Amino acid sequence: MSEVLAVIEQPNSIKDFIKQDSNIAFLAGGVAGAVSRTVVSPFERVKILQQVQSSTNSYNQGIFSSIRQVYHEEGIKGLFRGNGLNCVRIFPYSAVQFVVYEACKKKLFHVDDYGGQEQLTNTQRLFGGALCGGCSVVATYPLDLIKTRLSIQTANLNSLSRSKAKNISKPPGIWKLLSETYRLEGGLKGLYRGVWPTSLGVVPYVALNFAVYEQLREIGINTSDTQPSWKNNLYKLTIGAVSGGIAQTMTYPFDLLRRRFQVLAMGGYELGFRYTSVWDALVTIGKTEGFRGYYKGLSANLFKVVPSTAVSWLVYEVMRDSIRNW
Repeated sequence: MSEVLAVIEQPNSIKDFIKQDSNIAFLAGGVAGAVSRTVVSPFERVKILQQVQSSTNSYNQGIFSSIRQVYHEEGIKGLFRGNGLNCVRIFPYSAVQFVVYEACKKKLFHVDDYGGQEQLTNTQRLFGGALCGGCSVVATYPLDLIKTRLSIQTANLNSLSRSKAKNISKPPGIWKLLSETYRLEGGLKGLYRGVWPTSLGVVPYVALNFAVYEQLREIGINTSDTQPSWKNNLYKLTIGAVSGGIAQTMTYPFDLLRRRFQVLAMGGYELGFRYTSVWDALVTIGKTEGFRGYYKGLSANLFKVVPSTAVSWLVYEVMRDSIRNW
């Protein structure tokens, strides 16, 4: 009899487990990240191709022209190359961010601002955002590195890579790239190549993203109860887009450095650059490519980040509230 009751009560146990705050943040954050990145995958691919170029003009003809070029050369699969791995990476990446941020609010600052009674200060938001950004990088960086390499291995970045690309009937997949990187590039050191410039970009980006979004969200809390749900969702989309655009523009040069350091071992000389450190990269880019070199691919990135961040915040909040009200 007790076994039957245990089975009957199991759904409630599972439900209670899922409705724990940390599990809600993990599930909602992971799904939000995967959905948002899939929506903007073509822009992500083009952004990376533009970032890793030095002085070639292969993908410098505008965002949509570059997308058409990728589609013409590689088909629909080319527009979403690396997205499968990106979703595998972005689920824990996004989930870790929201879990750590929610934990910071409740455990470190003892604030539950979703109840509407209390709010974090901007300093607390920046600190919490920076912490969750750093944790997410450490947890998922090898997958980010492999995703970047998957994105460029079949692209026509210059004449030499064009000839090589023609000879690649089937480019190496995720696990082969992971094993080869680990085996040929120094083990974990190879898998975490570029993690320092990545952290320099991601940590302040996530901090600004969370801080700006929650500051703007706080402004709208007082009127949210009197507005229809579609207006609230539109407001969340808008402030998510604003927070992502501001954060990415302010930290973009480090995102560019992240991509270039990730592909150095694939043939930096062939791509037109070789750096010994983050400072050397900053100086070299300024000398050889000018100030605009620091923001190469920014337009494509904003086309990706603005809708991606907007969708991510909306999906996260809607899914979180739905689970809580389940």
